[in-house]
Amino acid sequence: MAESTEMDELLRAFKKFAVHGDTKATGKEMNGKNWAKLCKDCKVIDSKNVTGTDVDIVFTKVKAKTSRVITYEEFQKALEELAPKRFKNQSKEEALQSIYKLIEGKEPTNVGVTKVAKTGAVDRLTDTTKYTGSHKERFDDSGKGKGKGGREEIVEHTGYVGAYKNAGTYDEKTKEK
Repeated sequence: MAESTEMDELLRAFKKFAVHGDTKATGKEMNGKNWAKLCKDCKVIDSKNVTGTDVDIVFTKVKAKTSRVITYEEFQKALEELAPKRFKNQSKEEALQSIYKLIEGKEPTNVGVTKVAKTGAVDRLTDTTKYTGSHKERFDDSGKGKGKGGREEIVEHTGYVGAYKNAGTYDEKTKEK
């Protein structure tokens, strides 16, 4: 029972890293970038025994020749390849369990991602409640932008001049004659 929950946690971590940064990803396959991120975030890469190059080589080794992604089964093979290298003083089975423990339950981190600045000037400039005049028309009541409709007058392409007041009366005049 304990082993099946470990595999569930490993699969959950695989899926979370597989969809990270890709809106079209299904979670069934992982690309090389996300594999490297998983190894880095879960501390599989220790820069002594396992480096980023080792991780890339193992990824290339376990994936299919023409494929750019690995499946969960290939992911497990890759971990089997890395485990003895990462944990040299343990047996192959102990090393595999140790590497599983590093990955289980982990999620991708967003370290180094730029945060929205909320300093005095920026906060004041981006507060839509303080906008006046024509700029106020660009936002709805909740402060969300209206897009193109709020920014410029939408032109009707009817063929009439903008200030022409009798638009649509031409047909009536021609019928009278």
